[in-house]
Amino acid sequence: MQKLRLGLPKGSLQEATVKIFDRAGFKIYVSERSYFPSINDPEIEVVLLRAQEMSKYVEDETLDCGLTGSDWVLENESNVISLSELLYAKQSAVKVRWVVAVPEKSSIESVKDLNGKRIATELVQVTKNYLKVHKVKADVEFSWGATEAKVAAGLVDAVVELTETGSSLRANKLRIVTTVCESTTQFIANRKVVKDPWKKMKMDQITMLLQGAIAANNMVGLKMNVNKKNLEKVLRLLPSLKDPTISPLSEENWAAVETIIDEGIVRTLIPELKRAGAQGIIEYPLNKIIN
Repeated sequence: MQKLRLGLPKGSLQEATVKIFDRAGFKIYVSERSYFPSINDPEIEVVLLRAQEMSKYVEDETLDCGLTGSDWVLENESNVISLSELLYAKQSAVKVRWVVAVPEKSSIESVKDLNGKRIATELVQVTKNYLKVHKVKADVEFSWGATEAKVAAGLVDAVVELTETGSSLRANKLRIVTTVCESTTQFIANRKVVKDPWKKMKMDQITMLLQGAIAANNMVGLKMNVNKKNLEKVLRLLPSLKDPTISPLSEENWAAVETIIDEGIVRTLIPELKRAGAQGIIEYPLNKIIN
């Protein structure tokens, strides 16, 4: 049996990744003591790796494919191909940013003010490239962790740190000066592997189902019965991916209406639909939306 070697990110994105795969139909069982989770697809072998290392192992064919941030592909200057952008993150944002952050009272106000300064970051190469573009010379050092604490303690003048909302930086009394780059999760593959018809088909299947699961996130389906005399009023209330589906019922003057909507508006929409004449309203969860 052929196998696809798939790398999944270990760490902050691990839980969100397992949940997305679950919605896509892939049940992944992670043991705290193992880097080799089991999955309910015998054609896939899963390995947990730090996102920072993923592109390196995909590039050298240790793995066929994997999920990692576009930032780490840039950092490692990896020659891999992105098959899909997967817009999800551990919190609410779908994109994360690497930003220059300094203490609230710092005199640094722009990237030019970093000239001659000392900067700590895990994203060394991308930071150096960013400074080079802006013709700024600074000492960029690799940080093994606790990066925010280093600038607060005065060990460095600034940090380049990953953030989704900026709340952690504010909690540490840091302010953002500028954005170095944005990053999204990418499904990457080895360039030789994508030429293998079976593996390419398998990867396309996975990415299609993942995209469907992401599209269905925070969406629900609604079904209801509507007397045709009230149909226009009900339809005016309904948002939809396209147009609601309308089907005739056995009773001549009634129709069934079905649509997909944002879960956040359900609590206000259902009472409005009821007042407009909708009956037998059913809300149901969605796992995937395949366009």
